[in-house]
Amino acid sequence: MAKIGIYGSSFDPITNVHLWTASTVMHRCKLDKVIFLPCSSKRPDKTMNVSDEHRWNMIVMAIQENDRFVADAYEMKQPGWEIATYLTLKHFKAKYPEDEIYFIMGADLLLDIGEGKWKKSEELIRENKFIVMAREGINMLSAISKSPILRNADDGQTFHLIDKGLAMEISSTYIRDEFRLGGEPRYLMPESCYSYIKKHELYQ
Repeated sequence: MAKIGIYGSSFDPITNVHLWTASTVMHRCKLDKVIFLPCSSKRPDKTMNVSDEHRWNMIVMAIQENDRFVADAYEMKQPGWEIATYLTLKHFKAKYPEDEIYFIMGADLLLDIGEGKWKKSEELIRENKFIVMAREGINMLSAISKSPILRNADDGQTFHLIDKGLAMEISSTYIRDEFRLGGEPRYLMPESCYSYIKKHELYQ
């Protein structure tokens, strides 16, 4: 039985921090594989800055050196209004029935789920396992204990909290702003992706 982490994000663009986070989580949680899952550009709550094709190409370039990193376009291909993490995880559990699936997320998302802001929040927590990364200013244990949805599902197996050393924040937003303002974010992302952005004049 393999342990697989599902790492969803806009990846607009993918950065070295995304890769470093995935690698750290894989190492600490003894995962066999991390699936990079770019979100749908059709989601009403998200606005992408480049096409799906460009986002996908950069993810594939960024992870090609690591055979334990895989890209999956499942959410990219879904109608935005139908997407729910609950359904996504159901899809991956069906795709890998012999394996153990974990959803990788930041502590900020844990708060949103705990407040019932996600579709099927209660079922999502009850039926799945999560790797939660620390975020500045969020007490994860306190967040779990304050939310009935989270605390009633916490059997000691549901949440794997990763606290130390994962609060490094270089956001995709920062990198986009640097490109737009004529900055030089070259060493914040894989060289192949930097060259790709320059070649296609993205984020101008």
